[in-house]
Amino acid sequence: MNFVKGESARPWNAPTVGIRPEHIRLSKDAGTWKGVVGVAEHLGSDTFLHVNVEGVGMLTVRADGDFPVTHGDIVHLTPDDGRIHRFDESDKAIR
Repeated sequence: MNFVKGESARPWNAPTVGIRPEHIRLSKDAGTWKGVVGVAEHLGSDTFLHVNVEGVGMLTVRADGDFPVTHGDIVHLTPDDGRIHRFDESDKAIR
């Protein structure tokens, strides 16, 4: 799971949010966050990316295996709002 803290978590009314790699939509055009691909590991039906997002940090993202991306590409990430996990200041889940 990816953990996002501070200002980047504020839109979900929590000090920290957790987002699973498969719950982040990937685009070359637009999204909530913009980042640079550090690693793109193509594994047949899936591609796993490590994306360095300014102000957020490194996020792991799972995309379709045929998503055209390589090291150094700029991508846009949008978390699925319905699948965000919220945590309080003590890192306890907010229900």
